[in-house]
Amino acid sequence: MNLISGIEVTAGALNAQKTRLDVVAQNIANAQTTRGADGAPYQRQVVSFESELVRRTGANGHSLQSVRVAGISPDRSPGQQVYNPQHPDAGPDGLVTMPNVNMAFEMVDLITASRAYEANLSVVKNARQMALKTMQIGK
Repeated sequence: MNLISGIEVTAGALNAQKTRLDVVAQNIANAQTTRGADGAPYQRQVVSFESELVRRTGANGHSLQSVRVAGISPDRSPGQQVYNPQHPDAGPDGLVTMPNVNMAFEMVDLITASRAYEANLSVVKNARQMALKTMQIGK
């Protein structure tokens, strides 16, 4: 069993979850941004993952699969309309289009991404311990 290739697979998953955590943090930070650089309200960003074959093959000749970020795309769902005629971004009818960020969804994404990251760190830790125990056997 090659522990290095297993750690490479886990490293890909760690990088993907780190990107997901970064995007969720960006969504939370912009939950009240009603005017971006383009003049429109902030659009929630969503991370898409895809499977990736690792170039090395395992001991049995099978290719290993990892995960990577396929892309980050905006969520096109409409934002909520809030009546606030004093807001600088209010239209003539007094309605302000808010970002389409739902804090409950973002918190669930944050927790699941955090738990996935922790699980992958645990895999790396266990692989390291197995490698150390293997080296102690030869003594």
